[in-house]
Amino acid sequence: MFARCTRKCASSVLLIVLLCCILSPPAQASKSSEDIRCKCICPPYRNISGHIYNKNVSQKDCNCLHVVEPMPVPGNDVEAYCLLCECKYEERSTTTIKVIIIIYLSVVGALLLYMAFLVLVDPLIRKPDAYTQPLRNEEENEDARSLAAALTPSGARANTVLERVEGAQQRWKRQVQEQRKTVFDRHKMLS
Repeated sequence: MFARCTRKCASSVLLIVLLCCILSPPAQASKSSEDIRCKCICPPYRNISGHIYNKNVSQKDCNCLHVVEPMPVPGNDVEAYCLLCECKYEERSTTTIKVIIIIYLSVVGALLLYMAFLVLVDPLIRKPDAYTQPLRNEEENEDARSLAAALTPSGARANTVLERVEGAQQRWKRQVQEQRKTVFDRHKMLS
């Protein structure tokens, strides 16, 4: 019951957070200064080292003359310097990035809550031998059957196909029971 409530609560909180992020009006009608920029990468030129310039300008003003400030070269070398610079207009959606981060953190939080539930509450609720008890009863029944089969006289060889298939089936059942026994015994030792 607690697990259902936790899952429902986590999913409803996630839904509310997503709706608030999506439906909330943007702070400005135009794009914020964080969402757009012009980036100019200028290589070394004569005795000037290379540099990267960022500035929030419109796409039509995304060139070396508007972005590179202060201009590191004197007036007659500006054109040659600007020809070497590579300017790119970049646009991103910070709202989308925020929503994805919120979704990611919500999923991680829900998984942490579920892990805490499993570690703290589940051992108190779960019965210790609920799964192993029916298997132990089956093992005892199989042991009794295999003993009865071993005690019957096997003077007549298993010549028919049906007898061979039944023998193979019994061997397979014994192997499965042994595997179950070792798996559940190991599980009990580990938990």
